[in-house]
Amino acid sequence: MNPFDLRAPKLESCLMDWKDLTPRPYDKHTVDPYTRTRIILMNGTEFEATWFSHQLNRNCPNGDVRRSVAMIRRSEQQQQKLLAALKPVDETLLEHTIGYEQLAVDLTAQLAQREPDPYVKSALDFALLEDFDHLYRYADLLDTETGTRAESLVGGYTEVMPGRPTIAHHRHPYDSIKKPINSKTAALETRLCVGIITAAEQQTMNYYMNVCAAYPNDIGRALYREIGMVEEQHVSHYGSLMDVNCTWLENLLMHQYTECYLYYSCMETETDPSIRKVWERLFEQELAHLEKAAMLLYKEEHKEYRQVVGEGDFPPPLKLCSNIGYVRSVLKGTVDLTACRESYARVGSLEPETDFFRYQSHINKDVNSVSSHQVIVDHINRFGEDYRFETAPNPIPQLRDRTRDNIEVGLKATQREQEPVLVTP
Repeated sequence: MNPFDLRAPKLESCLMDWKDLTPRPYDKHTVDPYTRTRIILMNGTEFEATWFSHQLNRNCPNGDVRRSVAMIRRSEQQQQKLLAALKPVDETLLEHTIGYEQLAVDLTAQLAQREPDPYVKSALDFALLEDFDHLYRYADLLDTETGTRAESLVGGYTEVMPGRPTIAHHRHPYDSIKKPINSKTAALETRLCVGIITAAEQQTMNYYMNVCAAYPNDIGRALYREIGMVEEQHVSHYGSLMDVNCTWLENLLMHQYTECYLYYSCMETETDPSIRKVWERLFEQELAHLEKAAMLLYKEEHKEYRQVVGEGDFPPPLKLCSNIGYVRSVLKGTVDLTACRESYARVGSLEPETDFFRYQSHINKDVNSVSSHQVIVDHINRFGEDYRFETAPNPIPQLRDRTRDNIEVGLKATQREQEPVLVTP
């Protein structure tokens, strides 16, 4: 599939009326988990496109370009509103959050398994274990408060058990900045990957920023606040991988191309016929956005789209699916890694005065006040053990005890120190 070979509709014809923006929401009791996560993914992709477009608008002196981008942005905003309306009103904030974290786990795992650049893959594998642990912590809160078992929401496709404990995710800001890719040498798959995962994590960060104060009790508010801070790190982590030398209009084209690719992927993998029609409609609209971006690039910078995305042929569709075996393998080998500037290191190899430990001593002075730890302690105190959905025992022996939240994993040496760290730049 090459979107540049397809006939695009006129840009103004993409505008929708209020009826178009009021679709029938999915049924939370019968929806396929990956239909829910695709909707979350595309909602985040549209937010990223809109956010980038506003930044372009604020940094561009050319009024004609600003007006053209404003037209694209208005259409993008409508697409986002349509997608947001697919969430049913009876799906609670916490139930919806389980969908966010399932997306983070399975999207990251899929991208990592496809990624040709070892350095980018290492960034994905590293953050994967943290989103995996977030899913576990939210699931325990959900079970404690409502008795809802998260395996019913994730469909048994994604395990719910401890990963790298959330308390160990809090790192110095310097350690969130990685080495950017070079678009002139990076594979198209890598450029797509970096854009997709940055948008997805940014959507999660924004969601937690907005809803943390809306949660109806203190422990929930605190958990969203804590994990929201980790998501900020993830957005810095992934966003720093982006090529810093691309022009605004090159980036505009890449954003639109990425959206086309993702809607195409959704069309090809969707199991719900009514939702597939949404993907088909929005894909058609994105063709118009892409065409306009290519025209602007040619007119203002005298560059062909091929200078940005090559011939433009899409890679194979991105499919959200179960990744239990892959997540387990990453957990087994890298649970005790932490970020160390542009690289990674095993916690047990760090000197006590490093940024990681200094930041930990400042943020987590009293571990009993750390909400991600407390939600597990609360569940154990109430039910005698934590909540999990496992297909086999946790691959990390220290994380198998369901009557204890072992927060030393990731903060102290727990793996064989002779094992190598992940790839460095």
